[in-house]
Amino acid sequence: MTDAVAQTLTQVLAQAISPDLGQAASQAAAQLDMPALMALAGALGWASGFRLYAVVFLVGGLGALGWMPLPSGLQVLQHPAMLVASGLMLALEFLADKIPGVDSLWDIVNSVLRVPAGAALAAGVFGADGSTMAWVAALLGGSLAATAQAAKTTTRAAINTSPEPFSNVAASLFEDGLVIGIVWLATQHPFAFGVLLVVAVLAMWAVVWMLFRFLRAVWRRVTGAWGQSAQTGRLT
Repeated sequence: MTDAVAQTLTQVLAQAISPDLGQAASQAAAQLDMPALMALAGALGWASGFRLYAVVFLVGGLGALGWMPLPSGLQVLQHPAMLVASGLMLALEFLADKIPGVDSLWDIVNSVLRVPAGAALAAGVFGADGSTMAWVAALLGGSLAATAQAAKTTTRAAINTSPEPFSNVAASLFEDGLVIGIVWLATQHPFAFGVLLVVAVLAMWAVVWMLFRFLRAVWRRVTGAWGQSAQTGRLT
């Protein structure tokens, strides 16, 4: 198992620094049509709201292995240093996201990173030359990352009202698989991904609204109970 991992990492690093691979990736990425590019930008923004480091590592690794042609604005993701850094953060996030309470704290800390990173990744699909489509993609990616972040944070906060840890682990594993599914569907079936994205965004808005009302009601009950306890303590 160790030898297989070492061999895979060696292959990743070797291909990541290969000029031929970078040139081939640029040529292949240039052949992507507009729907495919928009689907990829939407996928990177959306998935970043759930798992930023998983997106960076997954896309960078696929590009380094030559399994996915990356536009020039995203080829930095396949650099060995970026793969190592995103891989380490991915491992840390994978563990933190499975622990009740810690997952919500992790979401709060990383909320300041996911939205701008989602916008930057989406803009990178069209290059970093400040073109109109790059700005449109940045707006799309940032908005989708913010939507996913809000849905994830409120869902986890609602799950944390239950004392058992299994629902946290199940939700976290679902998000792990969701990121992989989002990237795969966007690159293989852009139009189907577009339909799914519209439906998912509407569903996430509805979930955020309902869970926000639920969490607000829970907060009122908790603060009410604290107030009654404090009043009882003063009377006694």
